[in-house]
Formats: sequence, C-alpha cells, structure tokens
Amino acid sequence: MTELTYHAQIFPGTRQELIDRISQQLRPKRFQHVLRVEQTALELAEPNHVDLERASIAGLVHDYAKQRPDADFIAAIKDYQLNPELLHYGNAIWHGVVGAELIKRELHIYDEDILNAVRHHTTGAVYMTPLEQVVYMADYIEPARDFPGVDEARAITAKNLGAGVAFQAQHTLQYLIANGLPVYPKSLETYNAWVPRYQHHQ
Repeated sequence: MTELTYHAQIFPGTRQELIDRISQQLRPKRFQHVLRVEQTALELAEPNHVDLERASIAGLVHDYAKQRPDADFIAAIKDYQLNPELLHYGNAIWHGVVGAELIKRELHIYDEDILNAVRHHTTGAVYMTPLEQVVYMADYIEPARDFPGVDEARAITAKNLGAGVAFQAQHTLQYLIANGLPVYPKSLETYNAWVPRYQHHQ
C-alpha cells in the first residue's frame, strides 16, 4: 500500500518528493506520525470510496506547518487576510487553518478537498467530505495513538466513518471542557452537527 504512484497532478512531483519536502519541516517523531496517518487514511479511504491519491497527500501534509514558529502563523494571518479572530488561538488551531495556506503557497497543492481536510483535521466542520472525515479520523486513531477510548474509536470508525467523527467531536469537546481549555467555535459547531445525528451508533 505504501508504494502509491501519484498520477493526478495534484502535487507537482512524486510521493517521495512530497515526503522529502515534509521531512524537512518536521522533527523525526512528528514525521513518523505523519507517515502513520497517511497509512491509516489509505486504510479508511477504500471502504469509504475516497480517492487513494488524495487520501495519501492529505494524510502526509496535514501537519506540514505543525512545527512552525508562532510568528510565521501570525504573519500569515495578517498577510493572507484570514479571520483576525484566529489571533486569539494558538498552534493547535493555526497549524490546520493557516497551515493550509502555507501548503498552497509552498507545496503548490490547490485541491480544495485536500486543503479543507488540513483546515479541519483538528476542529472538524459542520459539513465534511468523505476525505475530510478520513483525515480527521486517521489523525485521531493512527496506530501509535494511546488514550482512553481509542480502541472504541477505532472500532466505531471501522463500522461507520460518520459515527467515528461524532465520537471524536464529542470526546474532544469533553477533553477541552474538563481541562478548562478554550473551545474554538468550529469545534462546537462540529459537535452540534455530528453528535446528535449519530447518538444511536455509540
């Protein structure tokens, strides 16, 4: 499965060239996480009728900007005229929402489905395409993830991708509240859109 050949011209280069670019941006531990997310995304893609090349690229680039200094994100929010409300948050939100803009400009990936998968991989969104759902879940349940409930999350996701999204949305919100952390409005919208709909799948 690893040796996927890119042919759709979504990224101007080979999978190996993309991996090389990403490895320059990330420390080894984070880079290994990215490779596991790609593999998990590919495993989730097939049963959910998601294009494998898009799943591979989105999985690989989802954390592209994760280890950038805050100053890079603050400059990008201003330069690209993104929502100034973003300045109230930090890397956890920025590396997705703002990271997508850096991916577009630096890696020349313009596929909106992939960019949205990056934008929404930590917060979710009210409407997510199957690719966005796959990346959201792959990041959450990749093999090295180890938190209370991860096995349940894997089992639910294997049966029903949308139910997995609801599970993550609910548990992320519970975690943020339990720890007195700020809730990004989109995370709350994701909860409202997905959790009531999938209650009976839990």
